[in-house]
Amino acid sequence: MKRIGIHGKDFQNKSTRFIEKVLDHLKKTEAEIWVSSKFLRQFKVSRVSGYKLKTFELGDSLRSLDFFLSLGGDGTLLESVTYVGRTEVPIMGINTGRLGFLATNSREDMEDAVDALMNGEYKIDSRSVLKLTSTPKLFGNLNFALNDFTITKKDTSSMITVHAHVDGQLLNSYWADGLIVATPTGSTGYSLSCGGPLVNPQSECFVLTAVSPHNLGTRPIVIADDSEITLTIEGRSKKYLVSLDSRFETVDESVRLKISKEKFKVKLVQLDNQNYFNTLRQKLNWGLDIRN
Repeated sequence: MKRIGIHGKDFQNKSTRFIEKVLDHLKKTEAEIWVSSKFLRQFKVSRVSGYKLKTFELGDSLRSLDFFLSLGGDGTLLESVTYVGRTEVPIMGINTGRLGFLATNSREDMEDAVDALMNGEYKIDSRSVLKLTSTPKLFGNLNFALNDFTITKKDTSSMITVHAHVDGQLLNSYWADGLIVATPTGSTGYSLSCGGPLVNPQSECFVLTAVSPHNLGTRPIVIADDSEITLTIEGRSKKYLVSLDSRFETVDESVRLKISKEKFKVKLVQLDNQNYFNTLRQKLNWGLDIRN
């Protein structure tokens, strides 16, 4: 019997039928179904007791699970990573959101995707994770990110200065609205919208991209992910925002930040008919040209 964890968020009443469909199909496979308590509170399924659901909280160990289903968009999958954490339980995303670079399976294909998962018709796509070490300590035990770390200004129109060192050597003092340190996975996120490059997920690197830099000579840079990036902040404002994926905390100039590569990886389930370049062409509408 497979043990399947589920997390989802931001569901409307119209999604109740889809959730029932997911649970019904998992029940047919005789899987033991675990759901996050946060997810369970968001939907109203009249037959919920018939599914014999087990629940878990953020911070619980999920090492006993075989797979984890993320129902939602990419933001939901990033939140699912905080549940799975260092256990490296494989995650499969069912996309009920919009773009879906990470949650690549459509809701219409849910049953086929689950069947492929149960039948072992998949590959594991291991993605590197960045780690934040800071003084004072931020984000508790969730001091990691699959996509990116950011520093941005808060409550002011004035730019900030971020001093970045790589392995103790000064890289640059960024005069900008902020700075993004992205993993290869995160290169298709905030970094891309700020002019950063697309990076193959298997590349072993970090991407540093400034947010609205004051100096037009400032360009994104790619560095090896065995480097340590240290960051300090200064500016007219007394408070700044730092983030790991979609989680934010407020800091002041006294904070000291270090970015390095985490020891564990996030394992994404990739079905046999999927690959990264297909996803890029689909999501970015590449090839939609009359000449093709």
